[in-house]
Order: sequence, then C-alpha cells, then structure tokens
Amino acid sequence: MKAVRSLAANSPTRAIAREVLIRGPISRGELARKLGLSAASLTRLSRPLLEAGILQEGTDSQAGTVGRPTKPLDVRSDSHQFVGIKLTGDAASAVLADLRCRVTASATRPLVSHEVEDVVDAICAVVADLGPAAGVSGIGISLGGKVGSPTGSGMVQRAPFLQWRDVPLGRLVQERTGLPVVLENDVVALTVAEQWFGAGRGIPHFAVLTIGAGVGYGLVINDRVIAPPDAGLGLAGHFPLDAAGPLCLESHRGCSTAMLTMQGICAQVTAATGLPHHYESVLQLAREDHPVALQVVESAGTALGTLIAAVANLTMVELVILSGEGMDLADVVPARVDAAVSIHRDPEAQPIRLVREHTDFSQWARGAAAVVIQESIIGTLN
Repeated sequence: MKAVRSLAANSPTRAIAREVLIRGPISRGELARKLGLSAASLTRLSRPLLEAGILQEGTDSQAGTVGRPTKPLDVRSDSHQFVGIKLTGDAASAVLADLRCRVTASATRPLVSHEVEDVVDAICAVVADLGPAAGVSGIGISLGGKVGSPTGSGMVQRAPFLQWRDVPLGRLVQERTGLPVVLENDVVALTVAEQWFGAGRGIPHFAVLTIGAGVGYGLVINDRVIAPPDAGLGLAGHFPLDAAGPLCLESHRGCSTAMLTMQGICAQVTAATGLPHHYESVLQLAREDHPVALQVVESAGTALGTLIAAVANLTMVELVILSGEGMDLADVVPARVDAAVSIHRDPEAQPIRLVREHTDFSQWARGAAAVVIQESIIGTLN
C-alpha cells in the first residue's frame, strides 16, 4: 500500500480532485473553466492524480461529432478504501468506504471500558472485522468532543462521553495499525460528508443541524467547512429556545439541550408521568396523541423550528440539513417546525430549504471516512 501525503486546503490539485469527485465524469474543458485553469495547467496538475490511479479518463465525450474527441475525467472509486469510525461512550461503529464514500461493509465493537487502552483495542478490532488492512488507505475517527488539528497531533483534547482529556488517540491507533489516521469532531465530519458526498454537494453555503445525545451545528460558507478550535465544544447545545422550558443539567432554562436532545425529551415525559420512557416510545405516544408526550414533542418541534430560523437568520444560508438519530421528531410534528421557522423569519426572506437525512451510527462513521478521504487521498502519492 502506498502512503498518502495530503495537500494544502487551497491546492489546485486538491481542487481538481474535489471537483471530479463531486461532478465527475466531467470534461477537461468544463473542469478548466470551473477552476480558472489553462488547459496546460490542468494537464500538469491532474497528471499525479492519474498516475496514482485516483482519477481515470472516461470514454470519448465527442464521439460522432465534429472536432477532436475529448476524454472526460472521472474518479476510480474502487482504487482506494477507507475506514471510518464513529466513537461513542458505548461502542466503536465502523464502515469501509470507497473513494466516493459509498459504504461496502460495516461492523461495531462495544467498549468494555473508557480506559484508553481498551478503546484503542476496540478500534483495532473493529478495523480487523472489516477485512484485511492491506487494501486500506487510511482511517478516519470522529467523536463528540474537541480534537486537535486533523493533520497535526490527532489529540482528543476533550471528550465528555469518554471522560477524556488530552489523549493522543490518532498516534496510538496509527502505531497499532500502521495506517494514516485522521481525527475529527463528529459534527464537523458529518458536515464534510454532506459537502462532498451528500445533500450539500456543489452548494457553496449551507448548515447542518443534528439532534441525538447532544445538539450539533455545522456550517459551510463559500464552499469551506467552518471548523474553528471551538467547533468541538458543542456550543449550540445551550442556545436559548424557550424561556419557560425545562432546565438542563447546567441549569439553563429552555436551552437546546433541555428541549431537543433525546434524553431531554425523555426526561420531560418521565417527570410528568412518573414512568420511564425511551425515545422511540415517546415519539410513538405522540403519534397516538398521548397528551403528555404530544405536548413535549410539539414543544420540541417549535424549539427546533426556532433554532433552524436562528441559524438561517445569522448565517443567511438557504439550505439547512437536518440529521442525527434524534431528528425523527421533525417527522412527527412537521407543522410545528414549519410554523416556528415562519414566525422567526422575515416574510421577504428567501425560503429555507430543509433536507432531512436519516442518520444512524453508520452514517456518522461515513462522515469520518469522508474526512480521511478529504485529508489524504487527494494529495500526491509517495
């Protein structure tokens, strides 16, 4: 297996690879126009990608027409494989993906503890479960928390679900597997996957909102994922949504954590009924017009619409992608979500386009695979 050296974010070769990944097969002329390159520069910059087997030439696009036939460029999707891993407090969920981030296999290993050695053991075991490592070009790992630079230390600076601080996870996994490792916050990774391979493909400005154990927020502006150092702190988790809402564990009243997370919704129904409930049962009770469950879920729908409007108002994006394993509430009370969005938007503002992505842990793992594809395969190969 050849090692991969990543390119700078503004590398023209990186831009070529990304455009072909997103739009391929694409003619050389169209690609040159999109990137503002001369034909000679495009030929020179694409050569290492062709030699590495990342790109390939398609069939003649002008066959049967007047003029010299041209061969469009496309991605050799089977030329490389990547492992993406979503790490939670309970398990390491992994997928094997091709160069277009299409999942070909998946596996999960439970965590026996949060000890670093046990977690690394689980990661290595789930990688082995996917098949021989000889055909794998890199590993992406995503988790809820703050991490160091993906191309730097691979350090988990803070991971509340694992009770970790300053753990060099990337280095430890790379030493055990011998493979390049990229570490990223899970919402950032999911946003990258949407930008390159999902609903945000080819769209320069959009936001991602996730609901699950927490509330996540990702942003793409001018075709770049916005991921400052604080991206992993979960800052959207305590955005105020309802001044009369319930308290979260940090004593914030009506914040997004209290109103929207799976545990926050379940806690409200449990407190009102005196009976324990899991998330799916709460949503089902709401569908059946159970008075307590319906009231809680409708309030959550209003809070979600308020948050969507706030994101769109502050960033001026027109596309918001809704994701996460707790986002089913949007399907239960869509009218509440839409009404809250409308109330908090200027009537002359552009309509917000909502795209609902059904997300499980394999989709989070696919996000991790997208990050390692982005960071490593579109460089020149050693």
